[in-house]
Amino acid sequence: MKDNSNKEIAKKGIENILSQNKNILDIITEEKKSHIVDFDEHIKEVQKRVYGALHQDFQYSDVTNNSDNYLRENVFSRIPMIVMYVDLVGSTQMILDLPQKQLTAIVSSFAQEMAYVIQRHGGYILKFVGDAVIGYFSENDQDSAVSCAESMIKVLEMGINPILKQYDYPDLKIKIGLDYGENTIIRYGNNEKESHIDLLGQSMNIAAKIQGRAHADQILIGGDVYAKLSPPIQEYFEKMQWDNDEWNYTNKITGHIYPVYAYIGK
Repeated sequence: MKDNSNKEIAKKGIENILSQNKNILDIITEEKKSHIVDFDEHIKEVQKRVYGALHQDFQYSDVTNNSDNYLRENVFSRIPMIVMYVDLVGSTQMILDLPQKQLTAIVSSFAQEMAYVIQRHGGYILKFVGDAVIGYFSENDQDSAVSCAESMIKVLEMGINPILKQYDYPDLKIKIGLDYGENTIIRYGNNEKESHIDLLGQSMNIAAKIQGRAHADQILIGGDVYAKLSPPIQEYFEKMQWDNDEWNYTNKITGHIYPVYAYIGK
């Protein structure tokens, strides 16, 4: 019963994201009174890039430089941040069904477009891992982080998938998980400019686990992210009700099961 209930929550979430009702980005825009590039124009840019990538006459620019510079400047530090895991659903079947050239064009376009959305919301792209994108936001950018997740689903449904449909390629769907906490910046090697650099921390692990429990096109956030959200945006989320074996991560501080919240909209 609870699994079906969770699927209904996921369905309600995607319906609200794609509806014309006020979304999280609208709230942030009103509060900050900042200029936001017209979303319809952004979708047109996405479609133009994806079309070009499929025809191999467009190449995406590197989107990890800013993150790399930031991490190297703060190497060996412990920094509080919001971590985001974005995973492509059904990629195994795509690997079996699609020719290599089309597969690589689709997956790379997906990953880069998700990275562009992260950048547009003030976040950093840590790395690409296969068909997953890992990003992070500063500790006080929690509202922007969940707005970014909301925008990712819109970009997929309104920007990328319509182009893929023209070639009878399968629609893309994603699972998104976010968590908040301190992470240590670690460098593997003594070369300050070239040695591999990464993040290590509990929120990295929990964000990945949360994403793994999400349904297609569902946004799940950890309780520590939820607690930081502004009250109007908290109303867009509902606490998940798990079966005993679905989610058993215990918060080491409270001794209780760590809460997870799902986007349901309004």
